[in-house]
This record gives sequence, structure tokens and C-alpha cells, in this order.
Amino acid sequence: MKRAKFDSVMSVSRLRSIQVLMGLLFLYFFLVTLEIPLISKLGFGLESYELISTPFDNNSKFSRLNSVGELSGSSQDSVFPSRVMSRRAKMGFSLPHRKMVEFKRISGLVFDEKVFDSFDKEEFSELHKVVRDAFVAGKKLFQDIESGKVQGEVVSGTQNRTESCPDSVSLWGGEFVAGGKIMVIPCGMTLGSHITVVGTPRWAHEEKDPKITLVKDDDETVMVSQFMMELQGLKTVDGEDPPRILHFNPRLKGDWSGRPVIEQNTCYRMQWGSAMRCDGWKSKPSEDTVDGQVKCEKWIRDDDDHSEESKATWWLKRLIGGRTKKVSIDWPYPFVENKLFVLTVSAGLEGYHINVDGRHITSFPYRTGFTLEDATGLFVNGDIDVHSVFAASLPSTHLSFAPQRHLEMLPKWQAPPLPDEPVELFIGILSAGNHFSERMAVRKSWMQHPSLKSSNVVARFFVAMHGRKEINVELMKEAEFFGDIVIVPYMDNYDLVVLKTVAICEYGVRTVTAKYVMKCDDDTFVRIDAVMKEVKKVPSGRSLYVGNINYYHKPLRHGKWAVTYEEWPEEDYPPYANGPGYIISFDIAEYVVSEFEKHKLRLFKMEDVSMGMWVEQFNSSRPVEYVHSLKFCQFGCIDDYYTAHYQSPRQMICLWRKLLNQGKPQCCNVR
Repeated sequence: MKRAKFDSVMSVSRLRSIQVLMGLLFLYFFLVTLEIPLISKLGFGLESYELISTPFDNNSKFSRLNSVGELSGSSQDSVFPSRVMSRRAKMGFSLPHRKMVEFKRISGLVFDEKVFDSFDKEEFSELHKVVRDAFVAGKKLFQDIESGKVQGEVVSGTQNRTESCPDSVSLWGGEFVAGGKIMVIPCGMTLGSHITVVGTPRWAHEEKDPKITLVKDDDETVMVSQFMMELQGLKTVDGEDPPRILHFNPRLKGDWSGRPVIEQNTCYRMQWGSAMRCDGWKSKPSEDTVDGQVKCEKWIRDDDDHSEESKATWWLKRLIGGRTKKVSIDWPYPFVENKLFVLTVSAGLEGYHINVDGRHITSFPYRTGFTLEDATGLFVNGDIDVHSVFAASLPSTHLSFAPQRHLEMLPKWQAPPLPDEPVELFIGILSAGNHFSERMAVRKSWMQHPSLKSSNVVARFFVAMHGRKEINVELMKEAEFFGDIVIVPYMDNYDLVVLKTVAICEYGVRTVTAKYVMKCDDDTFVRIDAVMKEVKKVPSGRSLYVGNINYYHKPLRHGKWAVTYEEWPEEDYPPYANGPGYIISFDIAEYVVSEFEKHKLRLFKMEDVSMGMWVEQFNSSRPVEYVHSLKFCQFGCIDDYYTAHYQSPRQMICLWRKLLNQGKPQCCNVR
């Protein structure tokens, strides 16, 4: 009987348990049913995918909401408020909700061109109008690429294009002048290529231009005879001058020195390097040579005494006695007025070698950022009559645009996925569409830092649409594979680099929610540990602006870099950090994006000055701590650098190897 009673009790218990479980299961399904429309309303599932895949549709929800700033509550953070609270506590200051999920290839920056139709046109500057046109053109081009139209055109054009280039090119003087004094070198140069120019320097003429004569008296004139020969590269973006790979400038009557000189230089990214002057003294053999050749040959003597002591004495006498004493000639200066010369520039292993009338004159080492195949044109101008130009031993295929030569499509160079939590530092790297080798060098060097691999620091390249369609097609393939490129959908223009800076701020604020946002160039080497150490000097939670800061700089009103009063009416620029590398805090980046989307952000063609201006405006409402350091190098590299600028791909790799092998931030002199 006890056994039967026990079984009866257990049966009742089982029945009650089943009833309770059935009730809980019913309640669960009821709650899930209620939550489905809530999830749909908050932007999950197919709707969120649609926002990512159609960013340029003016009728899409993404475009409408983002243009008026209504996405602040439509993100995952609104569903998981605890995650937002943890982010805020981690950052040290209050953060808004994140606005969108990651865009692997496309910037979330939106410029609504329709605003121009509803406001007075006088409210917008000329630069704003250029921005509008660039966004309209870039948007159309991107849509054509996404539809496959551009790929078809590129394939068709490639099939119809001659695959080989001539191994020699020649022009007579009349043809050369008619072609704008430029000879196109179709596939650039290679090792052993050489170009010969036959010309005659013109008689000297009176010159009053102070930029040429360096005289201060307006009535003083100087006799001048000079010309330049330049190896030039292809334009990178509209509005930017072609790079000068080799600038060779003989000055027959001299310049400030009062005696004949030859000056050589390069201009990379519209920035001139340090000039190399050959003024008649032979370079010492102990100095760096180029393929075993001295950089400058000797053509003067001083009383038959060639010692270093005599050289110092000669300069002392010139300072005391002025220009009255004539310089005796040991070997004549290679160029003479109204006398025919034959000049040959040849490409060696380490640099360019220039011979005149069969005699070696100068050798110029290769400079940062250029390769032999970049030299796709020869330009000659000045006080010279060109009789003929001949280029030979040229490469048979075009190597300037060959991304497969630069990109290593290996998984180890791909960017790691974005973390769920906020990051400490986001680095936005400005790049141009055809800078395949620069981006690859960055991936293989400082982007291999452990902080980037662990996703505590995130870096992305920011690239606009290029004028050459085939470059855009290859760029999209690169972005898809490496996952570290953000396309800013406007047509690239030198005066609109500032838009990439705004896009960097937008990505840093909304996609990665970074405590600090850094901007640099793709030829800048970044020591991440040193940069973070400098940032940590400012207590957490404070607004900061870190870099190589310029104070009391004035805009140039004349010359190549002139800024008109319409562009910048003030007499001084605000304090601003040089563009190759600077850092701002999250709140400043957020302010920049917010003002841009309201079309209230003042735009200026110099992006680093623009950031200084925006920080100054932000500083009027909340104090900003400015941190200045010369170790954010504006030009080149110094030992113990934080950032090094104008570094070629080979220098990038060299700097990284020195950090790995020696543990020391030492510069590289790699040709």
C-alpha cells in the first residue's frame, strides 16, 4: 500500500510539472511574438543590410535619415543600453549612441546636395560648391562601378589597347615645342634607360623678378640665363601638379652666389625636397656616392690650391670683397651661352647620372616616393632652344599602373575584424586611388603592430574616386580583399582632401567609437606606442589636440601657394597641427561631423589648417589641451620620431625592421 501511495503522489507531481512547463513555453512564445515587430522597428535583419548595400539611393531610409541626423537612436546600442553604459565608463567621458554598423568599403559621410536648392546660394562658399559637384560626380561613378558598367568599359578598353610600348622615342625641336615642350615617355624608364637633349642656351637677359634675382632694390637688374629639365610623373589627383622626379636647373650667370651653379631637386606631393647644389667644388669621395660616381664634379680652381683650407679662405674673401674678384676656370662650366651642348641623363641602380658633351657632371640619388617607371614625361623650359630629344632603352610594358606588382594578396595582410567594444585609437590614413605600393608598405610595416592585431587600435585607408576608371576597378578589388579601405564617394581633388579628414572623424565616432582619432598620410610611418604615450600625458576625459603645432602662421598672399582674401580673410591662421600626423579626442571629432552634416562646417582647402580652425571653434565652448611635439615630423624623419613623413615604401619597411630588430626608432636613408 505504501508503494501504491508513493506512485500516486509521483504521478500528480509529474502532471503538475508538465503543466508548469507548458505554461512557461506558452508564455515564451507569446513574448517572442510581441518582440518581433520591435526588432524590425529597430533596424535589424534585412532592413539593416539594406542600409549598408544602398548608401547612395536618395530615396533610401539611410540617405533620408542620415542627412538630417535621425539615426542617433537606430543602432544596436539602443537595444543593448548596458553596452553603451560600459563604453561610456571605459572612455572617461559621455558618448552618444553609435549611429551605424561597420561599412567595409563605403564611408558613412553624407553630403546632401539638395540643401543648395533650399538655401540662398550666397550662404555657401566656392569650395562648398566644388564639394557638391565632386559628390555628385563621385556618386554617379560609384553607381556605375557597382552596376558593372565601368568594369565592362575597362575590359573593352584593355582589349583594344596596344599592350607594348616603344623602346625608344624621338622628337625634333619643332615637334617638341608644338607638344608643349613635353615628350611623353609611354611606359616610364627602367634601369639603363637614357634620354639625350640637344640644345643651345640663349644669351642672358635683364631680369627684375626678385624671386629669380633675389635682389631687394626694385630698380636693380641682373643678367640671367637659366633653364630647367624635368623628369615628371603622372598626375595623381585633379588640381595637383605633376610630381617632379628630377628637377635639373643650370644657372649660367649664377644666383645669390654670383657664379654658375646647377641645382637639382624633387617635388613629391607638391612639396619640394632639399636642393642639391653643384657650385664648382667636387664632392668629397668620402661622401655618399651614386653608383660610385661623385654627386658633383669640379669646374673651378682658386689660385691652383685645391685644399679645404683654400676653399674656406675663398668663401671668406668673397664675404669681405664681394663679387669683384673673378673666378678662374679649371674645367669650364658645362653650359655656355649660344653654344650647342649634348646632355644625357641615364638611370642607374642608385640614381640619375648626367653627362654633358661626354663628361660626367652630376649624379642625383633617387628620392623618396618615386620609382623609375614613374618618370613618364620629360619637360624642358627656360632660356634654351631645344633642337632634338631622344629617349632609348625604355621598358616595353607599362609598369606605373600595375597593382599586381605591389599588392600581396595574402591573408596575413588582411585587417582583423572590428571589435565589439570601443577602441583606444582610430587611425585614418589619407591615400589616393593609385597609391597601391604605399598602402601595401603600410600594411607590411607599422600596421603589423600588436595593438592593431589585437584591435585595441584600428587603422583604415580613406580613398576618394579616381579620375581613371581602371584604377577604381582595381581599388574596389583591393578594398574587398584587405578590408582596410574606406571609399569616400566623391571625385578626388587636391583642394578637397579636407573631406577625407571629415570622413575619418565620422568613421572614428560612429563605426569604431574611438577614444582618440588620428589622421595621417600613406607616406607617414607611425610609432603607435610612442603616439599613445604622448596622448596619455593628458588626463582621461579632457579634450585634446596633439601634434606638431604651428602658432601665428600667416597665409601666403602671393606665389604658387597663394591664398586669396576671399578664401581666408583673416591675417593669421589659428594654431594647427601639421597634416602628416595629429590626434584629436572623440568629442572634437564628433563636433566636426555634426557641424558638417548641418552644413555649418567652414571648409578650407588646407585640411590641417581646417582642423585647427574647427578645434579653435570647439575650444570656445569647452577647453582643449594643445600638446605640441616636433617628433611628429613634418618633413622626413628624425631619430626617436613619433611619426616620420615622406617615407617611401622601402623606407617604411626599413623603419619597421629597425624597430623589430634593434628596438630603436632610427631613420632609414634608403634610396
